[in-house]
Amino acid sequence: MEISAALVKTLREKTGCGMMDCKKALAENEGDIEKAIDYLRKKGLSQADKRAGRTTSQGLIESYIHLNGSIGVMVELNCETDFVARNEKFKQLAHDLAMHAAAFSPLYLDEQSIPAEFLAKEREIYLEQARQTGKPEAVLEKIVEGKVEKRKKEICFLYQPFLKDTEITVEEHLKNHIVTIGENIVLRRFIRFQLGEEC
Repeated sequence: MEISAALVKTLREKTGCGMMDCKKALAENEGDIEKAIDYLRKKGLSQADKRAGRTTSQGLIESYIHLNGSIGVMVELNCETDFVARNEKFKQLAHDLAMHAAAFSPLYLDEQSIPAEFLAKEREIYLEQARQTGKPEAVLEKIVEGKVEKRKKEICFLYQPFLKDTEITVEEHLKNHIVTIGENIVLRRFIRFQLGEEC
C-alpha cells in the first residue's frame, strides 16, 4: 500500500515520532492511523523502559498559578542533561504537568507514595460497603481490591488520565516524551496549594 506524505505528517503530529517510524507504522497497519498510533506506543513504551534506569540529575521546577490565583502548583521534572532541561518541549511538558495537577488535584505521585494507613482505611470503608450488598465473604475481597485499584488511579498523579489527552495516563504521556526527546524523564515530586485549604 502507498503511504502518502500527508498521512505520515498527520501521524507525526499526533505522536511526535520520527518520519521513518511513522511511515513504517502506517505500512505495518495498512494506513490505519489509530492502529499505527497503538503500534508506535507499544514500540515507544519499550524504548522508554530501556531508558528508565538512567540517572536524572538535571531538569527544572515549574510553577502554575490558576488564573484567579486560587490554585498554585509546583512540579519538579528531571531529565539526564542540562541541554534537554532548556529544551522548549521539555519546558512545555513541565508546564502541562503543573496544569494537570491544578485541574485533577492528585493526592500522591504514585502507588509507592500512598501511606499504608490511608490504604488500610480505604479497604475498611470498601469492605463495609461491600458487606452491605449481602454478597458472600469469598467475593468481598475481590470487590474491595477492585475498588482500591480504582481509587489509586483517581488519586495518583501518574495514573490519572492526562489533562490534554484523556485517552492516555500521565505516565504514558511521560513515556511518549522519553521516546521523542531521547532521555529518561522523571516526575520527581509536586505540591499543590488551594486557597483556604487546610495544610
